[in-house]
Amino acid sequence: MTLRREKRLGPAAALGLAAGLALPAQRDARAQVAFTPALEIVTPRAQLPDTIEPSIASEIPALMDLKQAFLTHGVNFQISYIQDTFGNVTGGVQQGATYNSVIYMLVDADLAKLAGWSGATFRVNAFQVMGLGLSYANVYNLSTISSIEARPTTRLVELWFEQKLFSDMASIRVGQLAADTEFFTSEFGGLYVNGTFGWATMFAGDLPGSGPGYPLSTPGVRVKLTPNEHLTLLAAIFNGDPAGTGFSGEEQAVDLNGVNFRLRDPALLFGEAQYAYNQDKASSGLAGTVKIGGWYHFGLFNDNHFAYDGFSLADPAGVGVPQTHNGDYAIYGVIDQMLWRLPGDEPKKGVAVFARVAGSPDDRNLINFYAEGGVNFIGLLSQRPSDSFGLGAAYSHMAPSLAAYDQDAAFFSGELSPVRDYELALELTYQAALVPGWTVQPDLQYIVHPGGGAADPANPAQRIPNALVIGLRTNVTF
Repeated sequence: MTLRREKRLGPAAALGLAAGLALPAQRDARAQVAFTPALEIVTPRAQLPDTIEPSIASEIPALMDLKQAFLTHGVNFQISYIQDTFGNVTGGVQQGATYNSVIYMLVDADLAKLAGWSGATFRVNAFQVMGLGLSYANVYNLSTISSIEARPTTRLVELWFEQKLFSDMASIRVGQLAADTEFFTSEFGGLYVNGTFGWATMFAGDLPGSGPGYPLSTPGVRVKLTPNEHLTLLAAIFNGDPAGTGFSGEEQAVDLNGVNFRLRDPALLFGEAQYAYNQDKASSGLAGTVKIGGWYHFGLFNDNHFAYDGFSLADPAGVGVPQTHNGDYAIYGVIDQMLWRLPGDEPKKGVAVFARVAGSPDDRNLINFYAEGGVNFIGLLSQRPSDSFGLGAAYSHMAPSLAAYDQDAAFFSGELSPVRDYELALELTYQAALVPGWTVQPDLQYIVHPGGGAADPANPAQRIPNALVIGLRTNVTF
């Protein structure tokens, strides 16, 4: 087994360049910083639409007639355009601004209406990414500034068939799946622009190929049970690496259009239990949802600190080839909870809070603990009942085994260098609905310890400076 070094993509490039400290290796053209022994991270996930969204077609009669004609025949055709413009006014590796955008294209088909097949549905979902993300170009952080940041391309995301059974109490979904649409999701966290509030930075960093979610997906089977209106049980098995073993850091380039349909990699299992309460408008209590789950991966994972001869990976006298561990796992919990509800209004208008936490083993993962939370103010202005305002924070704790490696690397090299510890992303955002299906969202983010406290390529003895980021998101949905 040999250590690989690949040119990174997206925020992965940022991490690989900024966080690398000691092992001699091939150099990236943008910075002379060496590779570190850690699992790769690509892009935290944008949450893809999983329901019929408000449509701007409602403001244009001809478009609404067209959309309604499709819906009458059981076809929901949806296009969403998201555009992000962000700049870091302070901090990061360099200051500047970037523009990136994505077009989501989704078709849901009700096969009962189309072909008389009761309980059957079909989805095909693709997107086109354009532009350059700020995390990759300027900040070099883990929790991606924009949730849509990815390698520019046109890519298939989902292609699946679902059959409901037992009076809709159970369903089976088979095909090309993305885990971030159903697992470890927070409804109220979906307000935020930073990618970690979708597919968490921890999962993107710890899973091979960054796991099955935006911008990648993989073949899988998902089973869903809803024994009553409150309880939902989910289980899924995925091909465990969207690109395949040996291509860490190059996932988006290897499967550029999302049509590799890999089936032979070690499996990834997900399981989750959800309990929802007070979801109806008539409920007297406050709405909330609690989720508990986890995942297990059956592959081999490299140790962050020790070589197979027992020496530190940073020790030049050692073999420099990491120990391997059988399997990897994480456990997690999620809560979405209304604190106060507008009198006589919808159950989820008012003041809401959310939180997600997750943990995984230290020795084989980039991030061993993750926590996020926030407070949302939803529809509080009578003049603007569809607007939302929120303040969120996400904490990614770098595995202590990485800190041990960094300390060893500094000792053996005799050079001062920072020790990675954590990254904290803070976000203040306001989403304004101009018309149904069209929102604009001014956004302010502050990133503490970009790259988990990684070295600045321009000054390897110092950390990358904390970054203040401002920007604007525009989202139009047909």
